[in-house]
Amino acid sequence: MSKPINTAMPSSTNASSNSDTDSPLITVVMPCFNAEVYLEEAVECVFKQSYPRVELIVVDDGSGDSSYALLQQLAKKHPRLKVLQQENAGPYPARNLALAQAQGELIAFLDADDYWAPDCLSKLFKALLEGDADLSYCGWQNIVEGGEDGPPYIPPAYEDGDIFAAFLKGCPWPIHAALTKRSLIEQAEGFSTRCFSSMDYDFWLRLSAISQEIVRVPEVLAFYRWHNQGQISSIKWRQVIDALRVKTDFIAAQYRLLSHLSPAQLGDVTAGFITRQAYDAFWKRDLVSAQYLFRALLRNGYWKKADLKYILPSLLPPPLFRGLVRLTGP
Repeated sequence: MSKPINTAMPSSTNASSNSDTDSPLITVVMPCFNAEVYLEEAVECVFKQSYPRVELIVVDDGSGDSSYALLQQLAKKHPRLKVLQQENAGPYPARNLALAQAQGELIAFLDADDYWAPDCLSKLFKALLEGDADLSYCGWQNIVEGGEDGPPYIPPAYEDGDIFAAFLKGCPWPIHAALTKRSLIEQAEGFSTRCFSSMDYDFWLRLSAISQEIVRVPEVLAFYRWHNQGQISSIKWRQVIDALRVKTDFIAAQYRLLSHLSPAQLGDVTAGFITRQAYDAFWKRDLVSAQYLFRALLRNGYWKKADLKYILPSLLPPPLFRGLVRLTGP
């Protein structure tokens, strides 16, 4: 377990009591790229938290809209808002930049287009403290712009089972649905930047290797917006291939921690994972993703004889592959 934190509970549920020095400071890290539409709501959601001591560090990631100007105006209103800038490099370098200046004993992440329930941080902190844990996590809901929202989702209590077996199946929670001790993040040396669409997954996996002292808050407190403004998670094939690399890298690095898992279990979360994703994309007629994923099956040696019917056509140029699939039908 990482080093202990100040064990004082917040003495007030009023968001205006930011002068309460008895509670440990929570640093909220927020990357921002062209998020002017949602940015003010995200910032206000942080400072309206019932938890009494919060600082927010926002890193403008080379935005081309008015995000940075808006942040400068918001900083005049909120003394605990620190605004940084970097040339466009992506959210993970931005988070690392913010982490280098974080003052809090605890860290939470919130993207500039997402938001929390007003008591999110208070409830995550209370659970972390009462559970003597290094990380607390909660449920979330996908908010779909111009469509039907996803159902509220509360994840299982991973701490009651095999954390590694569960985490290797997929990312356990989105980036903004957890509160973590800063010391734990420092041991992990922040975010890697090698697989951009799965670096939050990589982050949680690497933290799990350092500490398994986690605790769930069985409530939906975090809200993730789905929209069409260049989200990393919108490209299925890239997300799947990056997730596969994260899994295989973690298995290779932590083979001693995972020695209790059978070859069949490890095969299911690697070869089985990408095989299922390839066929799912194919039958949903996401042929761009299907082609990339069938090629990845071949490249990684995960294929079986029955898969060749789909893999061999995927080696054709994309227009020919798509035309062949449409011509032959199901």
